[in-house]
Amino acid sequence: MAGSVNKVILIGNLGSDPEVRYLESGSAVAKFNIATTETYTNKNGERVDNTEWHRIELWEGLAKVAEKYLKKGSQVYIEGRIRTDNWTDKEGQQRSGTTIRASNLTMLGTPGGGSNAGEGNSGYSQSAPRNVQTPRASDPIPPSMASDEDDLPF
Repeated sequence: MAGSVNKVILIGNLGSDPEVRYLESGSAVAKFNIATTETYTNKNGERVDNTEWHRIELWEGLAKVAEKYLKKGSQVYIEGRIRTDNWTDKEGQQRSGTTIRASNLTMLGTPGGGSNAGEGNSGYSQSAPRNVQTPRASDPIPPSMASDEDDLPF
């Protein structure tokens, strides 16, 4: 097999409002976390929810869309690639983190922030699935992802 693929597709809900920064060059960068939840029934017949949190990074036009239209609880379809960043924190400890750098964003749900898939679709992506399990943003964000003071170099 020739080459390799680094592609991620996620449908989830924002755990907080996007944080948007503008670099000196004028480039916009938006960051936020989304929750995806897998629900299944265990062998005892109990319903189990398994929530994963993903750091999302948007640049330029997509960042400006996020700033204008996304808020905590918004449901989004994200396509992008995985990036692992390494840095040294304020205490001199080596740290690493995984981020999804999005290349496509589709807003799902109603324009007011609801989560009815298919209604109020923004059209920032061409092929978002319609029949999906709706992840919940109400699940707690793990402490490692909750703080914006994560010692990242930007």
